[in-house]
Amino acid sequence: MNIIEILKEDYQRFPVNQTYSIYAPDVYFQDPLNKFRGVRRYKQMINFIQTWFLDPKMDLHNIQRLGDTIKTEWTLSWNTPLPWKPRISIPGWSELGLNSDGLIVSHVDYWNCSRLDVVKQHLSKQNSGVRSQNSE
Repeated sequence: MNIIEILKEDYQRFPVNQTYSIYAPDVYFQDPLNKFRGVRRYKQMINFIQTWFLDPKMDLHNIQRLGDTIKTEWTLSWNTPLPWKPRISIPGWSELGLNSDGLIVSHVDYWNCSRLDVVKQHLSKQNSGVRSQNSE
């Protein structure tokens, strides 16, 4: 199975049973909140999402490989474990750099929204996963 097919399957079952063997041991990861090196630390971040986010989902909209770069476009969504369980949605894209062995050596995520937009989603009752009878 090629790396594109592996990534498609990983996105479908995210964050469960991710294929960490496609990452170099010292992979560089960056998103608007984190910056670190190492597949061990990457696993910890995915485990955090799996443990603390409710119903996390990664919708893959597009994936393409151009030479030693793979670009994915996606929407990450989940319910936050607050009493009103807001549904959070972050549209974005990733740029994955490959080495000569075909392993991912860099994974940089970009958001199509600001960190403030994400905070506002947590405060909005419109994103509530808990519906009142009057909300229909």
